[in-house]
Amino acid sequence: MSYIDGFVIACPTDKKQAFIDHAQTADGVFLDMGATRIVECWGDDVPEGKTTDFRHAVKAEDGESVIFSWIEWPDKETRDAGMAKMEEMMSDPENADPRMDPEKNPMPFDGSRLIFGGFAPVVTLEK
Repeated sequence: MSYIDGFVIACPTDKKQAFIDHAQTADGVFLDMGATRIVECWGDDVPEGKTTDFRHAVKAEDGESVIFSWIEWPDKETRDAGMAKMEEMMSDPENADPRMDPEKNPMPFDGSRLIFGGFAPVVTLEK
């Protein structure tokens, strides 16, 4: 059964191309670790809610857009192994993949406001 990592990010709207460049570089690391698909979506119609919404979830400010992304893995075991490798890289910058080096590929957003989680699909409909 597949496994999904989901992400919501606030990014300065004027850094859209920087985000795309960052994602095109960094996302390859996840593919190399076994991910089967990565989708990065730039907010186009993200309404403000009365109680909660995507913008509030990441404390998006004026001049920021919301990004909704996901990584598809073949199964949870592959995802867990990939994330363990990622954690290992982040704790040992000397041996990290250069695509994840913040000096060579800086995140154009505030990572402290990124939210993420792992999800097990319970319903999948395809045509």
